[in-house]
Amino acid sequence: MSETRERIAAHVRRDPGVHFSELVRALDLAPGQVQYHLKKLDVVAADLYGQTHYFPDDYDAWDRGALALLRRETAADVVSVLMADGPLSAGETAERAGIARSTLSWHLDRLVEQELVEKRYRSGRVHLVLAQPERTAELLDRAEPTLPGRLVDRFTRLVDALLEE
Repeated sequence: MSETRERIAAHVRRDPGVHFSELVRALDLAPGQVQYHLKKLDVVAADLYGQTHYFPDDYDAWDRGALALLRRETAADVVSVLMADGPLSAGETAERAGIARSTLSWHLDRLVEQELVEKRYRSGRVHLVLAQPERTAELLDRAEPTLPGRLVDRFTRLVDALLEE
């Protein structure tokens, strides 16, 4: 295996769910060069939530979907709140995560779709609970929100805060 290909493979193993543009920036390689070597490697390209993520081939579909979401700062914050304090109502979760209910709703739809979070009904109220807390905790440790992702999430939080006033 070439040195370049090994660098790309090592980066994908070290940072599962990495985006193409992150690979190019982090490794200081030409986009065409990264694209060529990715085709030759045993990595899985998964188009999730508007971006292509690259994973080692031993990650199953649940892991890939979970990591794609946990790389978003707000989704990771919601999961962290539920891990620490759950089960919680949607309102309590939004408050503890420091986000608007509408922002929680957007992220929650995806977290439920990927089976990270479940909605359980108690006393006529919805409570949010992690579906697989141990497995989710392992992935949360591996997921590092990207700078562009953080900027988008923080901008969304700022707009939500301004609209609430």
